[in-house]
Amino acid sequence: MAVADLAAIDWAMPWLAPLRAAGEPLAQRVLSGASCAQALNGAPSALLSAAGVEFVAQAVLPEGEAYEAFIFRTRQVPTRDGLHDFFNGLCWLHYPQTKNRLNQLQAAHITLHGIGPQRGAARDALTVFDENAAFLSAPDALLDALQAKDWDALFGSLRPLWAQAHLQLFGHALLEKLCSPRKAITAHVYRVRPADGARASFDSAVADTLRAALLASKPFAHLPVMGVPGWCSANEAPDFYRDASVFRPGKPQALYVITP
Repeated sequence: MAVADLAAIDWAMPWLAPLRAAGEPLAQRVLSGASCAQALNGAPSALLSAAGVEFVAQAVLPEGEAYEAFIFRTRQVPTRDGLHDFFNGLCWLHYPQTKNRLNQLQAAHITLHGIGPQRGAARDALTVFDENAAFLSAPDALLDALQAKDWDALFGSLRPLWAQAHLQLFGHALLEKLCSPRKAITAHVYRVRPADGARASFDSAVADTLRAALLASKPFAHLPVMGVPGWCSANEAPDFYRDASVFRPGKPQALYVITP
């Protein structure tokens, strides 16, 4: 992944709104010649202090040491140049409590079980969350329709309720994929009830509930994010949601609810 790919980031996209103020100038630093690690270390001091980590070149990671264990041990995040690790760094800066909690859980699992040829259910779930999660706070009727995969209600009769919803994307692989938006891109939605729709409130609410066993139970719902009202002009036409290869019926999945 070339550093120049950061030029493809369209910071006007609605899903980047929580990251734009810091992310856009940091991306410009990379485009001006800094490495991703150098640029991220130049983030506003309040963000860096809250994250509690330093970004370093990928080569700093010792051969044979697990990435998550190294971060936990050193408070350094190995960072390659490119979209994937740049967005990972932005998530560390903007959702520090959640990122640190995930790292704690990963490191604890490695300490107990070591590194094997397969991650196992718990680490798989932690990885899916880290790479592809989105946080959603919304009226119960909207959340129930998502859980039931009732697309007609979710994006049809209940469409006005999206004005009361707050959706923030957390997974850095998800953000990377959305640099080239496609209808099929799907997030693993984690239902939360933060005090408000602010980014910091989401971060705190999510981090407070994360447990390896909970994530292994797959407390997610699948949301094709291009279907979110206002996120794609094409979805203003009802036929947009008739694509069964994307908006699939299926077995509903339980959504974990954070109670304030």
